[in-house]
Amino acid sequence: MKTLKKVGIVVIAGLFLASCTPLKSNGNHGLPPGQVKKVTGAKSAKHYAPGHNK
Repeated sequence: MKTLKKVGIVVIAGLFLASCTPLKSNGNHGLPPGQVKKVTGAKSAKHYAPGHNK
């Protein structure tokens, strides 16, 4: 019974740690939209800003 509790605690702790993974980037390798615009030479940064699509 004690080993079952220990295994359960380890599994729950593992799930908590696995849920703390960092969020995915929006494809800009962590750069803000204005910096990606400078790197690519584009005229507008709206193509690189997630959620700001017209």
